Amino acid sequence: MSGALAAAVADGHDVDLADLPLDGIVGSGGQGRIHRLGGGSDLLYKEYLEPARVQAAALAELVRLRHGLDGTDRGTLDARSAWPLARVLTGGRCTGFLMRTAPDSMRWRTGAGSRKLIELQYLLHAERPATAGVVRPTPGQRLVLLRAVVDLLAGLHRHGLVVGDLSQANVLWTVVPEPAVFLIDCDGIRRAGARPVLEQAETPDWGDPLSPFGSDATVDSDRYKAALVVGRVLAQQAYLAPGSPLVPLPGVLDDRQDTAVRRLWGEAAGPYGTRPDLRAWAAALGDRDVIPVPRLRPPPPRPVDPSLFGNRRAPRDTVRLPPTN
Repeated sequence: MSGALAAAVADGHDVDLADLPLDGIVGSGGQGRIHRLGGGSDLLYKEYLEPARVQAAALAELVRLRHGLDGTDRGTLDARSAWPLARVLTGGRCTGFLMRTAPDSMRWRTGAGSRKLIELQYLLHAERPATAGVVRPTPGQRLVLLRAVVDLLAGLHRHGLVVGDLSQANVLWTVVPEPAVFLIDCDGIRRAGARPVLEQAETPDWGDPLSPFGSDATVDSDRYKAALVVGRVLAQQAYLAPGSPLVPLPGVLDDRQDTAVRRLWGEAAGPYGTRPDLRAWAAALGDRDVIPVPRLRPPPPRPVDPSLFGNRRAPRDTVRLPPTN
């Protein structure tokens, strides 16, 4: 990475497109193209197809947010997401942004030899011959991956952010060398109540059916989509939604987790504005709490009528009854 690019990543300053060593297009979508940068850089440039529609101030806010984090939180965000690092300008107009590439461990090799990202969708379907190159999780690893997704989303919510378009295509994962997740399309994230960088995208079969028509994504719609992630990954069913029975794969949850998850799954089908928050999902999917058992004490002695013993003394641990009139 050149000194200018390293400085831009470090302080969040804008970068001129002319200064980028572009080295080919590596991906494209409905909103933009992804360019690789040469010179051994681990950065990518997302070029917007319609820069006139970009809310440059919203993108600058995302860059500032990362720069304002302490070193630990910034490192965590960088390790778990392709967060906007710096805006790219052409003639003073924002045309895109720089981001880090996903870890190489989150790619798999197809039978034809090409490399593809390991998207969440591969946790929602059983293995097929065409996807045999994806290293599948054990039941325990599946649970760890879910915890990681919930933790990532909860962290964004703690910073007052709304994810918006959460789906099977923008969460990556791996179990090699250990379970980890990575969020892409992060320019779709925004401050709660603020305008997004571009008009909010919505993935088919991942929308909130109870969200008011035409409304922007909210924390509550994020919570609904988080429930979709949890239920669909646990059951390995790509179209499962709250309101339908949830049957987790064998061996993923213990009895306590299963009970807690089913309860939250039912609540996720509730009215808009009432969905379980991410802390509740984290607690439900977390390790079993160890509840200390108090030391048992013997019960107090029962009162005994001395007359039952005749001339013999009552046992010393009995309580004598008061005399009757």
